[in-house]
Amino acid sequence: MRRSFYQYLMTLRNPEDHGSVAEFANNAFLDQAFPKQDTHFDSISKYLEENAPYLPSMTIFDEAWTMYQAAE
Repeated sequence: MRRSFYQYLMTLRNPEDHGSVAEFANNAFLDQAFPKQDTHFDSISKYLEENAPYLPSMTIFDEAWTMYQAAE
């Protein structure tokens, strides 16, 4: 079974890393409404655009998504 994007993103959490993807992962961890079981780009992207003020640019999500796809 394919893991969700959130499950993958949590492998990138690192409070000591101030890179954009690690910061995204750290903030997504604190977002209790994040779609944790989702594996679809469009629905996750829509959620982030509408509900994630902690994500300064959607290109960070695009980068993390590319990493997610490569890891699977």
